Amino acid sequence: MNKLYILGLTSFVLFLGSCTDEFDELNENPNSPEAVDPQFLLANVISVEADQNAFYQGFRLANYIQQFAASVEFERIDRYEMGTNSEYWNTIFQLLSDIKSMRELQGSNEAYNAVGDVMQSFLFSQLTDMWGDVPYTEAVNALDGQFTPAYDTQESIYTDPDTGILAVLERAAATLENSNATINGDVLFNGNLNKWMRFANSLRLRYLMRISKRLTDYSEIQALALSGKLMQSNEDNAVLPYLTSAPNQYPMTLSSLGLYQEHRMTTTVDSVLTLWNDPRANVLYKPTQVSVNSGTPEFKGLMNGQDRETIAEKGIDLNDVSLFGAIFRDVPDGVDAQFMQYSEVQFALAEAAERGYITGDVQSYYETGVRASFAYYGVEVPAGYLVQEAIALNGTDNLNKILTQKWFSLISNGHEAWFNVRRTGIPSLKPGPDNLNDNKYPVRYLYPESEQATNSVNYKVAAERIGGDNINSKGWWEKE
Repeated sequence: MNKLYILGLTSFVLFLGSCTDEFDELNENPNSPEAVDPQFLLANVISVEADQNAFYQGFRLANYIQQFAASVEFERIDRYEMGTNSEYWNTIFQLLSDIKSMRELQGSNEAYNAVGDVMQSFLFSQLTDMWGDVPYTEAVNALDGQFTPAYDTQESIYTDPDTGILAVLERAAATLENSNATINGDVLFNGNLNKWMRFANSLRLRYLMRISKRLTDYSEIQALALSGKLMQSNEDNAVLPYLTSAPNQYPMTLSSLGLYQEHRMTTTVDSVLTLWNDPRANVLYKPTQVSVNSGTPEFKGLMNGQDRETIAEKGIDLNDVSLFGAIFRDVPDGVDAQFMQYSEVQFALAEAAERGYITGDVQSYYETGVRASFAYYGVEVPAGYLVQEAIALNGTDNLNKILTQKWFSLISNGHEAWFNVRRTGIPSLKPGPDNLNDNKYPVRYLYPESEQATNSVNYKVAAERIGGDNINSKGWWEKE
């Protein structure tokens, strides 16, 4: 995934052009590029964040919080020892600086700026939804000598009419729809501005649903639903495929066997997929080794939040617990790095219609979302699947059915399923027996220690405003 960026770096550090003034030649630094093309920064921003969202944040961390994975020994995040996740915080700010630099380079244009706005909005949403109040309007002023940015409120980050994420995405979508400019280095959509426009609008829908508890006017959601400018099929998915050769393979295929074996199917997933009689299990997980050896393959989950002593005391045979599927380990290009899928858009519209935010056919949105998720994994929807009591929208527990399908469709897609669980409480994810958070489901990471050390005044103001720098301080959009 980083190959384009690496090749780009190699090319633009070459000493380009020639000078007629020998003195000027002697005083130029051959190891420092005179100019960087915006395509290289764009390729880097997309590929680095895709890798983060899919693997380091999605598979390695969030899958535990979202109860797609259970740990057998070492991953204490499964027991809600959340920590700061400071590496991701730092990575996001580095990428935001790259976006700012990309805008200022010779060769940039309105399309680069609009795509930069989309990626910037995605990155800032990650920051505020994982930490709460964060630096926003002053966030990347370090390039101008401002090293102690103030923290903006989550409400203003989303809703400010000029600078908020929703306003920025709306302007970006309009620019992308009408621009004749071209971009290079677009490893996500290969320069297709129409797909970027649909991605921007689909993110707007995601974030409007995110803050829907705080809204009283749902006309923006209705307008998007009727616009024809959201993702229209899996062809519009914002996903970046991994490749078969290093260094562009899915990172788990290059990781230790022990790290792979640390991630197990959960009893939560096991119970849901068994209830649904859902064949996606065959792609996303493996039958237990014990059952394969006995000739009767079956899936079995492990309860989240258990330490190794509890697992040992219960006599749990880890060979009788399912691992993640071959696509995550055995096939170098078996998965994509996801930002957003068409199925999520359809589930969001189904929820909005079910809640009465918009007019529309709940059943159609819901079934389209289910079918899109199956198709994404190359699985046929079995005959009779959608009419099962546990799945059919028959007026009994419709929201739970919609949101549980949405939850499962977001496996390994960063922390997105976690944000939805925090907003809706669906599915109801119970802390495991050895959790380290007093039987509470966590809602944020801690602020990085570096903020306390170098930006202490603004850090203290923000920590007090959100109710304390702890993992149980709810953000603006999720408070009751």
